[in-house]
Amino acid sequence: MKPNLALVGATGAVGTVMIDIINNRENIWGEIRLIASARSAGKKIAVNGKELTVVALSPEAFDGIDIAMFDVPDEISAEWGPIAAAKGVVVVDNSAAFRMDPEVPLVVPEVNPEMAKSRPKGIIANPNCTTLTMMAALGALHKKWQLTELVVASYQAVSGAGSSGIEQLKKETAAVATNAEAGLASDTVAKTLKQQGLNSSDSPWPTPIALNVIPLAGSVKEGGHTSEELKVRNESRKILGIKDLKVAATCVRVPVQVSHSLAVHATFANDITVEQAKAELEKQPTVVLMDEPEKGIFPTPAFVAGQDPTYVGRMRQSMDFPKTLDMFVVGDNLRKGAALNTYEIAELVAKELA
Repeated sequence: MKPNLALVGATGAVGTVMIDIINNRENIWGEIRLIASARSAGKKIAVNGKELTVVALSPEAFDGIDIAMFDVPDEISAEWGPIAAAKGVVVVDNSAAFRMDPEVPLVVPEVNPEMAKSRPKGIIANPNCTTLTMMAALGALHKKWQLTELVVASYQAVSGAGSSGIEQLKKETAAVATNAEAGLASDTVAKTLKQQGLNSSDSPWPTPIALNVIPLAGSVKEGGHTSEELKVRNESRKILGIKDLKVAATCVRVPVQVSHSLAVHATFANDITVEQAKAELEKQPTVVLMDEPEKGIFPTPAFVAGQDPTYVGRMRQSMDFPKTLDMFVVGDNLRKGAALNTYEIAELVAKELA
C-alpha cells in the first residue's frame, strides 16, 4: 500500500518547486494532500494529473497521512511539527526549528541516509540551503580522505530570503536600469530607488542589493557571526559526524535570483590530489564536474538554476596549504538546497514504510 503524503506550505516559493518535483518523479504516493494557511485554503493546484484543493492547516489535516513535508517558517514548524508527529506522521521539516535538536536527525541522503531511521521525535530535519549546496561533494570526499578544516565564503541568491527577496531585486533592478549613473556609487543607487518610490524599509536588507553585494546574510549573533554562518558550521559538523570540525564561514548576499555559490577551502587528514578528488566526484550521481576554466567552463548560478545536481568547478590544490583543495560549488537553493533534499528524505522514509 502506498503511503499518503502531505505538503505543508504548498503555496510558498519552495512549496511550488516541491510540487514541480512531485510532478516530474515517479509517483510512489497514495493520497497527496496540500496544506497551507487559511488564506490560501481553497486554491486549486495540479499534482500528478489531478486538481487538488489546498486545505487549511489544522490537526485534522494530518488525519490518514503517513509522511508530511513542512516548508513553513520556523515558528510554524515548531508548533505544528510535533502535532503532526503525535498523530503518527513522519515529519520532514525544511525549517531551522529542529536542525540542532540532538533527537532529530539532520539528513542528506547522499551522505547519511541511515540517520533517517533514527527519529525518536518522529521528525527529520532538512539542512540549510547554504550547507546543502556543498554537502554531496564534501561528503564524498570526507569518506575517503577525512575532512578536518573548512573555510567557506558563500554568495547567496536573493531567493534565500524568500519571495520578498526576489521581488525586491526585481524592483531595484528595474529602477536602476533606467539610470546610467546608478552603478557609480551606493548613495546614487539609493537615491534612484527613493525617486522610484522604493523605500529601504520595504526591503529585506538595510542597503540596496541591485548592483551591489551585501556582506551579511542572516541575522547577527554573538561574536559578530551571522545565523547563516553558524548554520554552516553547526550543520556541517552534525551531517558529517565530525564534532570537532574547524569551520570559518562568511555569508554574502548577491544580486542573483536563484542558486547559491560557495568558494570552498577544504583541508583533509590524508594526502589528496585534484585528480583523485575529481575521480571520486565523478562517481557521485548527484554531483557534476564542470571544470575547464581555460575554456571558460565552470559553474555559475545562471547555468545551474532549475537543475537538481550540485556543480563543482575551479578545483585546484591550495597554493600554500598542504592536504587542501579549493573549489567553487554551485547549487539551486530552491531545489537541492530545499525542496529536492526534503523530497528525497521523504522518499527514503516511504521505502522504509513500504
